[in-house]
Amino acid sequence: MALRIRLTRMGAKKRPFYRIVVMDSQNPRDGKYIDLVGNYDPMKEPADIKIDNEKASSWMQKGAIPSDTVKQLFKKQGII
Repeated sequence: MALRIRLTRMGAKKRPFYRIVVMDSQNPRDGKYIDLVGNYDPMKEPADIKIDNEKASSWMQKGAIPSDTVKQLFKKQGII
């Protein structure tokens, strides 16, 4: 079971916001997740990013690999 930290899409049509979640890499994008790490709302100006630093770093220490987009968000927040 390979764990990934990635985005899952929420919100209405043409008004997306995303949850940053830890899930198995085999699960679909909006499928069941293991843990909620944060939120990302790109529609606000500036984009609203809320990440629990402790959860994110602990999951990465346990072997969860962030997706490319999540890795960029982590860099903006100073987690990586």
